[in-house]
Amino acid sequence: MLRRLYTLSKGYENFNNSETSFRKSSLIQERIGLVSTHMYKQFLDYQHATMNTTEIFSEMIDNLKAITDSLKQSFASRGITTENIFVEHDKEKSVAVINILWHTISFTTRCNYEPQALFREGASPMFSGRIMAISGNYNELMEGTKTRSDMMARLLDKEVASLFVPADKTQNSIFKIRHLSNREFFLNSADASREFVLKVIETICGGGLYHEEGSRKSFNI
Repeated sequence: MLRRLYTLSKGYENFNNSETSFRKSSLIQERIGLVSTHMYKQFLDYQHATMNTTEIFSEMIDNLKAITDSLKQSFASRGITTENIFVEHDKEKSVAVINILWHTISFTTRCNYEPQALFREGASPMFSGRIMAISGNYNELMEGTKTRSDMMARLLDKEVASLFVPADKTQNSIFKIRHLSNREFFLNSADASREFVLKVIETICGGGLYHEEGSRKSFNI
């Protein structure tokens, strides 16, 4: 009799354990399902934003070549040598460097290694790709960097402006200038590659450099 009761007791325990395990498994599947759905949406946005960013950057390189030709003609007509006016890019088209006399400006997409969103004051974050414009030669600035953290630290230190390219082509890209960090300028996909490059060049070349005296570095005219 005691053995039978013991067996029944074990049977109830096994039933209760199985029911508890089933509930736990269902709860895990439900919550992980929500996480995977969220991450899948981010992954798709990342893929589309990356494709759009790559396309705009390729157009940007074409615009840089056209701008270089125009600058050469303009300076040559004034009797100024144009050997220090040129544009270069890597074969993957992820970095472009333009040299304009004493100014060197780089553009890069090498900051898009995971899904990221642009924080927006008073609006929803926008998942996007990013094209950074930096002061200086990218290849020289990246010498000695070993980690993504090191790379981003140098990029952010030399950043002039960034173009944030959304996953949806019908949505405007957002252009932000570093010294006007709270302002957003909107560019449609047809104009973004040209206007971003021109605005960055105007920002850098439209100013000048002071002789070094304490904190004085540059000015705008």
